Amino acid sequence: MGREAIGSPLSNAVTYILLALAERDLHGYGIMQETLRLSGGDYKIGPGTLYDNLKSIIAQGLVSEVEADASGDERRRMYRLTSDGAAVLESELDRLAQVVKAGRRRLAAGPAREA
Repeated sequence: MGREAIGSPLSNAVTYILLALAERDLHGYGIMQETLRLSGGDYKIGPGTLYDNLKSIIAQGLVSEVEADASGDERRRMYRLTSDGAAVLESELDRLAQVVKAGRRRLAAGPAREA
């Protein structure tokens, strides 16, 4: 799947959803909690935003729905990052690293700041 098909750059919501799923399968509430943890509490994703984005990225093949966890609660859907999703996340992380690198160079080379 080409990056153009999903948009570039990724939205914060999609980036955090993919990041949350990079380590393990999670249910929706787990994704929301992991997003909050990964952002140091700075980014909170609500249920509407989460499920709208999940629907889209599942359709694009970046995330898949997997069988319910061992709790036996079939209503609790679990989500998994696909190999395409991991590749898109890797590409986005590379893009963000370049943005940070360019920004630091600019700040270092910029005019002297008054104290």
